[in-house]
Amino acid sequence: MAEYHLQFLRSAVDDLDRIADYHLQMVGVASAERITDQLLDAVERLEKYPYLGSLHPDPVLASMEYRRIVTGKYICVYKVIDQAIVIYRIVNGATDYPKYFYPTE
Repeated sequence: MAEYHLQFLRSAVDDLDRIADYHLQMVGVASAERITDQLLDAVERLEKYPYLGSLHPDPVLASMEYRRIVTGKYICVYKVIDQAIVIYRIVNGATDYPKYFYPTE
C-alpha cells in the first residue's frame, strides 16, 4: 500500500491560524483547541485514506481534481498529487471560497 504524506500550503496554515484565533477571541481557549484538533484529525485521516473526501461539487474545481472534506462548518480543500496530499485551504463553508481557486484572467 502506498504511503501518503500531508503538505500544507501557507494559505491553509494561515486559514487554520485564523480559525483558531477567531474561536479563541469569541469563545475561549478550549474552543480554539477543540476546533483545531477536529480539523487536524480530519486532515490526518487523509494520510491513510487520501480519497476519503469527495470531488468538489463545484464543476470548475472538480475538473481541476480538487477534493474536499467537511468538518462542522469548515471545509478543507485538497488534492492528491502523487504521494502528497496537498492541503490548499481550510475555510468556512458559508463563504464564497471557490473563488480562491478560479483561474484569473
